[in-house]
Amino acid sequence: MDIDAFVTAHRPVWDRLEHLVRHRRSLNGAEVDELVDLYQRTATHLSIVRSGSTDEMLVGRLSALVARARSAVTGAHTPAWRELVRFFAVSFPVVAYRARWWWLGTSAAFLAVTTAVAAWVAGDPQVQASIASPIEIARLVEHDFADYYSENPAASFAGRVWINNAWVAALTIASSVLLGLPIFYILWMNAANVGVTAGLMASRDKLDIFFGLITPHGLPELSAVLLAAGVGLRLGWTAIDPGPRRRAEALAEQGRAVMSVALGLVVVLLICGLIEAFVTPSGLPTWARIGVGVVAEIAFIWYVMVFGRRAAAAGDSGDLEQAPDAAPSAG
Repeated sequence: MDIDAFVTAHRPVWDRLEHLVRHRRSLNGAEVDELVDLYQRTATHLSIVRSGSTDEMLVGRLSALVARARSAVTGAHTPAWRELVRFFAVSFPVVAYRARWWWLGTSAAFLAVTTAVAAWVAGDPQVQASIASPIEIARLVEHDFADYYSENPAASFAGRVWINNAWVAALTIASSVLLGLPIFYILWMNAANVGVTAGLMASRDKLDIFFGLITPHGLPELSAVLLAAGVGLRLGWTAIDPGPRRRAEALAEQGRAVMSVALGLVVVLLICGLIEAFVTPSGLPTWARIGVGVVAEIAFIWYVMVFGRRAAAAGDSGDLEQAPDAAPSAG
């Protein structure tokens, strides 16, 4: 691209936009419409320059102009509550929805590995003996597994569980910078841990206790962690196959979108921690405790599917940066 010719051709548009932004408080209706039109055109110019030029000064000038014009168009003082509503109604669910097949794939793999490990442990006394002594296994299935959920005050236990799970989710997402490869190890360790515990409980006919205690919080909690794994793997794959755009552009957009999931899961995992601390060890009947987990899981899936599909249909990607990253190209 001939950058000098490009600048010469479009400088009048930029200068006019600069003038309108500077005098935005006194614009009439026609000038406001012109401001919106020039803002959109300049945003496209910025995308083209980013894609085809290394002129950092020009990119900086257009980026600043587009940012100022965006503030003039959308309003510089958007209430924080509106941003919060948009985040939970659009940004978070749409990223989760767009990663739904990765999410489903990691969930299926996790379930398969967990089931295989549980069956292996439950059916082989030698494997059980290599894990722990009969006395230790008896203590686990008779007391320790259930006592874990009630041995600490509920409030402090909820906080500890929340921090731990949020850390696991954040670590899973951060692993995407290494093409997502560490995510497989993280998933394996968690699947193996759940599978071994389930297998030991099953070997002593305590599987009803296992599911009665782990299901209330485990369903939404595992869904949240597996969502983090799904979006992390999707981001890692973007580095390998960025599609029609430049790799840096695709990674930048996808990386910013993934941050929406990291932030949203903090709230989801807080809810899971509260369930684990106050519902799992409660005196409610087993069916009621499991019902809480099932309802929480259905609500989470419904939220992602309904709000995410709606936002995706509107063309939203969940990118935290509003300026476009990709310029339209002629066919």
